[in-house]
Amino acid sequence: MKQKLKIGVVGLRFGGEFPPIHRAHPDVEKVVLCEQDEDWLRKYAHKLGFEHTTTSFDKLLEMDLDAIHIVTGIPNHAALACQALAAGKHTACTVPMATTIDDLYRVLEAQRKSGKNYMMMETSMYTFQCFKCKELIDSGQLGRIQYLRGTHFQDMEAWPEYWMGMPPFWYATHAVAPLLYLSNTYATRVRCLGSGEMREDLRERYGNPYPIEHALIELSQPGLVAEITRSLFHTAIGYVEGFTVLGEKMSFEWNIEDEPPYLHSLQFKDGEDLLNSYGRGRKIAIERTECPDRRELLPEAIRSFTQAQTIPDPDNPHLSIRQGGGHHGSHPHMIHEFVRSILEERPPVLDAVTSARWTAVGICAHASALKGGEPVDVPSFT
Repeated sequence: MKQKLKIGVVGLRFGGEFPPIHRAHPDVEKVVLCEQDEDWLRKYAHKLGFEHTTTSFDKLLEMDLDAIHIVTGIPNHAALACQALAAGKHTACTVPMATTIDDLYRVLEAQRKSGKNYMMMETSMYTFQCFKCKELIDSGQLGRIQYLRGTHFQDMEAWPEYWMGMPPFWYATHAVAPLLYLSNTYATRVRCLGSGEMREDLRERYGNPYPIEHALIELSQPGLVAEITRSLFHTAIGYVEGFTVLGEKMSFEWNIEDEPPYLHSLQFKDGEDLLNSYGRGRKIAIERTECPDRRELLPEAIRSFTQAQTIPDPDNPHLSIRQGGGHHGSHPHMIHEFVRSILEERPPVLDAVTSARWTAVGICAHASALKGGEPVDVPSFT
């Protein structure tokens, strides 16, 4: 079994968050950067002290590397992942896995043929908030899960061109993943309605008429359903990425980006439910709860990346680089799982089939919206 890994990171815009974490990981011996924008690549590598770089993805795949981490634009995720797997590289890819069901099957086939690991780098299952909720579920404090709700609101004006008019649920995994992960289920069927009106110029690329989509999901656990809501355009709301889990004994609610979640807890006395002071309805306490970053789960060398830090540029302060803390401290947890899954010769927790299942929910939901809310079955990929 290998002792340390050599990893290539592809894409340095949003992807610039990740090479320092890979380099600091005690089980990684070499990091190679790949970025088409040669000027950006040169500046990034110089500022952060990376020696090995290339502007060619094909050349990267020819190098002596164990794994590839793809952090590029959505349209090429599936194609690049298939190439990397075919080249015999373990592959991590930022979300979503793909934007069509056919491409999900193509990535799965490439993974099966290669025998290498594929992991979709979904941040939401490694956030402070998700760690806290899972702890409450595993300890039995929430009791039986009765319902789940996920939301992701984001305004995409002035983002790269491929985003313009994209169906909201093609990028749904931040809303979907916590619900399926925490309930230990997968989606079997979805019904979705679009809402609002998209301006004409945003309809051109994808033919999508909806700035907002809302879906009801049937889950593999009989009698359990979930709902998700996603917006990308034409909606005056700040960034929100949250989820709610309603349980018999306690419910977990996180729906304001930078504020602690709420816990709704049944109140007991001598093992019996307490009623409200007016004698009707049970007494439920509502309070904020803090969410630790669970850095103790990580090697010492990458624990600091659960919190934001700034790498200063003394010559150009406005070019200083913010590192760590991304997506509520999830980035080092994701990287650690990817690295350890390879070295331990096991599938990652978020393996290829699970990645496809989580991504397919949004693809099928948008298909349902275009059919006026008709139910669409979600493939199980098994």
